[in-house]
Amino acid sequence: MKILVLGATGRVGSHFVASALRSNHQVTALVRSPEKVHISDDHFVLLQGNALAKEDIHHAIQGADLVVSALGTDGTTTLSQSTKLIVEAMAQEHIRRIITIGTAGILESRTDPGLFRFQSSESKRKSTRAAEEHLEMYNILKASELEWTIVCPTYLYDGESLGKYRVERNYLPDGGTSISVIDTAEFAYQQLISDEYVQSRVGIAY
Repeated sequence: MKILVLGATGRVGSHFVASALRSNHQVTALVRSPEKVHISDDHFVLLQGNALAKEDIHHAIQGADLVVSALGTDGTTTLSQSTKLIVEAMAQEHIRRIITIGTAGILESRTDPGLFRFQSSESKRKSTRAAEEHLEMYNILKASELEWTIVCPTYLYDGESLGKYRVERNYLPDGGTSISVIDTAEFAYQQLISDEYVQSRVGIAY
């Protein structure tokens, strides 16, 4: 399988790339800073470019079977802007499947029906900027004709894989407070061969 990965130098993205390469998938990574990537693998192609540059996205996506976006928000509108470009390029190349990493903030609230978690008392974050940017990404994907899945982890920490976690469509598993970066990346990787959560947000937590 030929996979374009955006956000490959990030925490979840780098672990996703490692999992894909272990299974001999062909991975192309579009990154701004190639010096951050230290991978030597015949199945890996590193492209320097910007996820906000239309021509870079269109070049990188050539020949891909699906797209994985682990881009962060960086306190800007990078996520929503790049998502628009990705959706456009995928439509032109007739690529249907995209897997993205979101946030638990854009899942449905249990305590306040009709609200997203970041709008409700469930959220402990003072700033909603990142969640609002992820929500914009969700709205763009929802309005597209793509086969999308948004993996929505709660608090992400850099720790060992427990290999066992809970997932729930559209909601954060009840009582879930954290999930490791590695297990989040592993669940996202499993979506390469699963259509169980197509056109769904998926909450993930221990």
